[in-house]
Amino acid sequence: MNADIDRLKIDQEPMSAGDGFAPPTPPDLQGRPPPRPSDDDTIYPTWGALRWLFLFRLLLVVGLVLAFSPTAVDPALAHSDTQLAWNILVVYALMVLMSGLGLSLRRPRRARQVQIAIFVDILTFTLLMHTAGGVTSGLGILLALSVAAGALMMEGRLSLLFAALASLAVIAEQIYGTLIGHGQSVSFTQAGLLGLLFFAVALLSHVLYRRVRSAEALAARRKVDIDDLSKLNDFIIHSISTGILAADGERRLRLVNQAALDLLQAKRVGSGASLSELSPELGRWLSGQVQSAFPRDGLIPIGEREVWASIKLLGHYRSSGVVIYLRDSQEAAREAQQIKLASLGTLTASIAHNIRNPLSAIGHAGQLLSEGPSLSEEDRHLLAIIERNCARIEETVHSVLQISRRDQIEPCLIELVAWTEAFVAEFREGQGVSQQQLRLQVADAAEPIAVEVDPRHLHQILVNLCDNALIHGTRAGEEARVQLRLGRVPDRGEVQLEIRDQGPGIEAATARDIFNPFFTTRSQGTGLGLYIARELAESNGIRLVHEQLKTRGSCFRLVFQSG
Repeated sequence: MNADIDRLKIDQEPMSAGDGFAPPTPPDLQGRPPPRPSDDDTIYPTWGALRWLFLFRLLLVVGLVLAFSPTAVDPALAHSDTQLAWNILVVYALMVLMSGLGLSLRRPRRARQVQIAIFVDILTFTLLMHTAGGVTSGLGILLALSVAAGALMMEGRLSLLFAALASLAVIAEQIYGTLIGHGQSVSFTQAGLLGLLFFAVALLSHVLYRRVRSAEALAARRKVDIDDLSKLNDFIIHSISTGILAADGERRLRLVNQAALDLLQAKRVGSGASLSELSPELGRWLSGQVQSAFPRDGLIPIGEREVWASIKLLGHYRSSGVVIYLRDSQEAAREAQQIKLASLGTLTASIAHNIRNPLSAIGHAGQLLSEGPSLSEEDRHLLAIIERNCARIEETVHSVLQISRRDQIEPCLIELVAWTEAFVAEFREGQGVSQQQLRLQVADAAEPIAVEVDPRHLHQILVNLCDNALIHGTRAGEEARVQLRLGRVPDRGEVQLEIRDQGPGIEAATARDIFNPFFTTRSQGTGLGLYIARELAESNGIRLVHEQLKTRGSCFRLVFQSG
């Protein structure tokens, strides 16, 4: 048996859940803390075992009262001293009831209660055996039962002590019977055999005790493993982005993670709630799929979004439990697009490197041709077309190479207010933009704002967004005006930088595609500016969103986590 189990002391205090013996279970679906484990499952003898011992002794009292009743016809007890036996049984019954009271009050300690009970039983059964005529009455078997109970309840050394006390009690009763006479049958042979029986019972019970404790220790270790696996599974299920629901045959929830609640736009419900209570749309869809011959995955409209649902039956019958996997259809489409773009990015980066060399040669040859004195106006127009398209191809190649290098991040802590002021000044000078066309507004300018980003990436993001605002943020006959607003979001610990224009805005049908690569509404555009801005923003942990202003114009918002 495990050495740690052998060293347990009989007066040891109950182990807590943090001691590693019985770890706490994870909280339920309603978030309630797990109940504190009872010490019945930690220290031996347990209170449950003591209750069984009390019930056993109570049944013995009833049986002995019936055996020593004046109407008893048992020949072995026919010549017993009934009055003395009844007096002993009254005292014994009172002591058993007192042990029940101590059990309910849990005083004294459990080990002490077992010791007192076994000692009282040995003394009582020896006296009853004496009143019934000695060892020939057959009541010595009750002493063997007491020794066995004590050996199963306590450690092995104490079981031998109980056997020794029972043997001495039988021998003492025989000696006393020899001294007083009164025609009592005396047999030291039977007394010796009873003593051997007591020790045999104690040893066998001790072996059983060791096996029981070993099995309990193994069960405790398995319980720890199972609890750890349960907590691990619970953590994994609740941390993954895929929504998971499990329902039984009656379509009552047994498991739901946070991702599923977010996708269904539902609040947390308790375990056992109906699926339709959580989401009526999902309940109707599941009913239709279960009734069909071949359940299939499908899209479920939930509010303003569509959720892709996959069903897995947990049995061979339609009434069996089900597991439902939920994913945002837009997210799945984005992931598929990201996979395609990752492959495309590798390919285009390789192509871009091979395009630049012949492109530079074409551009250089065009410049040399343009210096010729005998060129006609038509030839100069054709050279201008070559030069303009070479510049456009060079811009596209540069943008593609930026996409392939977007994961090369070198973040550092910058003071965003001063950095943005320097960027605005640089952009005005480099693009020839007036102060009225590009303005910066900082809320609480005296308060520094620190963020951790890659300055090169942030510079490219703002260049793309400001260029886009200057190009598309103008109305006919008006000068483009762009405003940068920088400040903190109240009570959210976030920093946001807005790029606002006063143009005609973006139509709702077009707004869904503005971040897609190569999408443009200009004949001269590459369609990569906003896509690169979003890719670089996501690489730096910045959230880039578009919002249509209520009055006029559009707003692109960069949301940072403040440092």
